[in-house]
Amino acid sequence: MIDALFSELSALPQVEAIALGGSRAGSHYDEKSDYDIYLYCTAPVSETVRREILLKYCSYMEIGNHFWEYEDNCTLKNGIDMDILYRDLDSFTADVADVVEGCHGRNGYTTCMWHNLRTCKILYDENGRLAAAKQRFDVPYPAGLKQNIIDRNWKLLRSAMPAYEVQIQKAVKRGDLVSVNHRVSAFLESYFDLLFALNAQTHPGEKRLMTLCRETCSLLPEGFEENLNALFSHMFTSPGQTAADVGRILDALAKII
Repeated sequence: MIDALFSELSALPQVEAIALGGSRAGSHYDEKSDYDIYLYCTAPVSETVRREILLKYCSYMEIGNHFWEYEDNCTLKNGIDMDILYRDLDSFTADVADVVEGCHGRNGYTTCMWHNLRTCKILYDENGRLAAAKQRFDVPYPAGLKQNIIDRNWKLLRSAMPAYEVQIQKAVKRGDLVSVNHRVSAFLESYFDLLFALNAQTHPGEKRLMTLCRETCSLLPEGFEENLNALFSHMFTSPGQTAADVGRILDALAKII
């Protein structure tokens, strides 16, 4: 069924490449794992055409969601969820180049799109442009990028005036649990971005980050998991300890950077 769907999608004149991403592109998936499909298009494909194709294979569809990237979110008739994301290859490549070749750090998740490109499986590539992009960015982790990610995110974590550590301390003192949750989430984005950069590893995204750090990062702070688990256990049950947990996490991180 999924092969037949890919065949129909690749026949669309606007589609120049199709790639499979997420867990299905690697080895850590099972029969219930979602499909993450990336369609690289030279022009928009009408929602009517997409709906007509997907109706043959899906029991439920949300066409044209744009909460993050532009995508169709579906459930296949076998019960497995599928996300189809529509991209312009030139824009996508320019974004990856800004990170890999421009060495520009960001506020968390800096190298996620580079990781997505490096790890995706190409299912269709009419002119070979997606394969060429994969080859272009199949390079060692740039030292300048590594340092820029560390510098930028360390400032966000601790050393700048608006650092997350300070914001979390203020939120705890106010007893503002919504703000605590919001700032801790941002704190973790920068924390993991820095850790993956420190180990010259591309950022894999939002899921299984503690596990993936253990598997791919040789350099981790002392008490890495214990300190994070303490933070998670205290955030809402003992919020007064949250600031101390964050401080302990950053003290351990400071020793290895």
